[in-house]
Amino acid sequence: MNIVGERSLGGSGQHVLDYVNCMQAENSNFYYATQDDPCHSNANIFWADASARTNYTYFGDTVILDSSFRANGYKVPFATFTGVNHHGQPVLFGCALLPDESEGSYIWLFQTWLHAMSGKSPVSITIEPDRFVQMGAVQVLPNTRLRYCRWSMFRETRSHLGHVYLSHPTFEAEFRKVVDESETIPEFESRWRSLLAQYYLLDDEWLQSVYDARHQWVPVYLRDTFFGELLSDVEGNDGKISYFDGFINASTTMQMLIKQYEKAVASWHEKVQKADDDTRNTMPVLKTPSPMEKQVANVFTRKIFTKFQDELVETLANSATELAESETITTFRVATFGEEYKAHVVSFNSTETRASCSCRMFEFSGIICRHILAVFRAKNVLTLPSEYALKRWTRDARNGAESNECASEEPPISREYTSARYSNLRQEALKFVEDGAKSIHVYHVAMDALHEAAKKVASVKNHGPEVIQGGSLTTSDIQRSSAQSIEEKAKKIQELSAELENTNRQCEAYSANLFAVLKDMEEHKLKLSVKVQNARLCLQD
Repeated sequence: MNIVGERSLGGSGQHVLDYVNCMQAENSNFYYATQDDPCHSNANIFWADASARTNYTYFGDTVILDSSFRANGYKVPFATFTGVNHHGQPVLFGCALLPDESEGSYIWLFQTWLHAMSGKSPVSITIEPDRFVQMGAVQVLPNTRLRYCRWSMFRETRSHLGHVYLSHPTFEAEFRKVVDESETIPEFESRWRSLLAQYYLLDDEWLQSVYDARHQWVPVYLRDTFFGELLSDVEGNDGKISYFDGFINASTTMQMLIKQYEKAVASWHEKVQKADDDTRNTMPVLKTPSPMEKQVANVFTRKIFTKFQDELVETLANSATELAESETITTFRVATFGEEYKAHVVSFNSTETRASCSCRMFEFSGIICRHILAVFRAKNVLTLPSEYALKRWTRDARNGAESNECASEEPPISREYTSARYSNLRQEALKFVEDGAKSIHVYHVAMDALHEAAKKVASVKNHGPEVIQGGSLTTSDIQRSSAQSIEEKAKKIQELSAELENTNRQCEAYSANLFAVLKDMEEHKLKLSVKVQNARLCLQD
């Protein structure tokens, strides 16, 4: 499952080197490295911008290295490290150009990437089913759970069994069902043997090699490890991550690469901002009277809440039957009505309010499953225990970086802290930019606020946070200013409340007057009606 090769980047390799050099000059948190001779324009190149390094501190628990450029017929040897953010969107952790595809190149790539990410290994990583990639990952990330990209395994199976796919059009769908839908290891083993027997493939060497590697790619063998797999925006129909889809493809040339790379980064930045705004500014529609649903609606991002909500609603169709009980552990059998043969087993610890399910959905995706929620309902657990709300899926996922790992590292590694602050400040400043661009009034207010902030920042830079000199603001000044601001706001609220009460009284008076006028009009209308009736009677006489 590997192809040895070396490509030439041509003169365009120097263009990429010039770009990463320029980016690092503008921002010291931009990281890049080349293998061997840094002036050689055909060398392997890796880079990660400040946002990529910061995002890794929040979402670096599971990673995907996509090095499928050769298999996909790309003109550029472009590889990417990506993950999943708190909105279920792909997030970038670094890029590489690998004209030399060898074991040494991949060892260098993993080492360089890990160094850029402050030496923190992920919990899990998904790679191509390639021997050199695997050897590099195993050597550099020995404690990380490794799996092969399922999409690539399906692609290679189709390539090796093309004659079977042509002769039996139903084989592909059945093969995928066996892999994706088997919920237990015995079920997978049984269905696999039945499928191969049905199509007379029990002696096929390729399928035997695929079966031998089942622990590295079949989901049922991997569900005890977190891979953050939501089957959402991050993944296409085949489970393939797609950060650069629509931007970089088989027709992209080296001359186009950097421009398309920047377009993709900008596009995903906008999508993240929109998802943040949707989560922050709108409330989801609740589908049940459950206190847990109301609680979680204010904890998770909108995307993740929808996933949780789907599981919660499904508990209405799942019954939890008690099987056994000890001093603290109760075992339940949970099944969907009408599908009792597909039951799951849930163990519930009443002392710690913890549960584990045989489906292992929480361990695999970080989202609590309907089976545990059904048991919680049966045991009258009305709110979600905090351990089932992973911070990486919450609205506050990016509040606070991991800060206990690099205190003794070399200066390039300690830049991670600066990178986190840089990213946070940039995101906050962008809010002013977006709001100010929509309104001239907000624009002037935002500019005044930024000018005032610039004065305070300059004061702290020049004199330190606690120094008073020449009337410059210090920390205590700012605290007093904040207290005064709070008092002013409270006074303003009181004034507005009094004004609102007065307005309400005026409205009541207006309403009473209006009612009296309407009453007079009705009485006048009645009198006119009587007169008209009398006039008609007179005319008849």
